[in-house]
Amino acid sequence: MAEIKFTKTELRAQQLKLDRLRKYLPTLQLKKAMLQVEVNQAQIEIEALMGEFALSQEKVVKFSALLTERSAPDLFSAVKVRQVDRVHENVAGVDIPIFERVIFEPPTYSLFDTPVWFESAILGIKELIVAREKIKIAQEKKHALEKELREVSIRVNLFEKILIPRAQENIKKIKIFLGDQQLAAVSQAKVAKKKILLRAHGK
Repeated sequence: MAEIKFTKTELRAQQLKLDRLRKYLPTLQLKKAMLQVEVNQAQIEIEALMGEFALSQEKVVKFSALLTERSAPDLFSAVKVRQVDRVHENVAGVDIPIFERVIFEPPTYSLFDTPVWFESAILGIKELIVAREKIKIAQEKKHALEKELREVSIRVNLFEKILIPRAQENIKKIKIFLGDQQLAAVSQAKVAKKKILLRAHGK
């Protein structure tokens, strides 16, 4: 920590610094509160998506007994993921991912060569994959928000517990020092005046 100078210039500098810190702190506190709300909402979103995933899983399980047939390999090749598209959005100053869609590889099977349940099984597995990818991206979103929340919380604590109290303490010290200097100067002036008066009266 740099040592403070006990001067009027330093006093003004410390007062300006304190004003800036006090002015900026509410902005940081507001951002912290907004991020906390977003983190909570992200957690609710993840829980809802996990519920959707469980429902999709139940649908797919119904077809599990049929996967022992020769058509099983065709089923898995029919649900290959080509890519997962996402967009990015700025939320409370954080760049977060938003799920857009899952693109699957074009089907290679013949609809006429597959059993009746095949198409329903494919749709069920695709739903399951989409639900899984939504959860992954929602977790990434929550992680990004939590990271920013931690950083903002550190800055809020720094302002509240260190920077503002330090500036206040510096101002107090400088004012006391300058006050003592002023008193000393007044006392010296009185002594000097008294000496001058005594000399003037020949004493």
